[in-house]
Amino acid sequence: MARSDKAAAVAELAEEFRGSSAVVLTEYRGLTVRQLTDLRRSLGVSASYAVVKNTLTKIAAKEAGIEGIEDHLVGPSAIAFVKGDPVDAAKGLRDFARANPVLVIKGGVLEGKLLTADEIRKLADLESREVLLARMAGAMKASLANAASLFQAPLTQTARLVEALRQQVEARTSAEASDSQAETDQNEG
Repeated sequence: MARSDKAAAVAELAEEFRGSSAVVLTEYRGLTVRQLTDLRRSLGVSASYAVVKNTLTKIAAKEAGIEGIEDHLVGPSAIAFVKGDPVDAAKGLRDFARANPVLVIKGGVLEGKLLTADEIRKLADLESREVLLARMAGAMKASLANAASLFQAPLTQTARLVEALRQQVEARTSAEASDSQAETDQNEG
């Protein structure tokens, strides 16, 4: 590979690192071209998967400000660059690795933090971002409904109390009117 080609490859990899919310390093030794194609498909549209040269990747990672992944860049390496939800990509890699044990997840980076292979598996066990947001919205809606009913309760009780007082005054007024009519009738008779 010529020097200019290497520089272009490093620049491209560095840009991929900068533009990704997460990066997962894998060892692909033993996978066929068809299996690699299936793996790329299983990652979805929010992630790309590329076989990389370790030396160039180390340089590109350093240029992108990512430290510590050098230890994972041993042997044949490939990287999943995740642009969307890291949970979806982690699930895709985990599920593919279960079906194809020769794929080894080495580690990765999520928002600048280094991740071990176990942490990536734990990330895969999480619900997707959309599901978590929907659950949170449901919980917030329930809390707001509870708050509204709590605020409404004193008003309802006050309205009931006022109605009971009105009925009591009406009953007393009509009783007094009846008594007064009876007295008037008795005095006239």
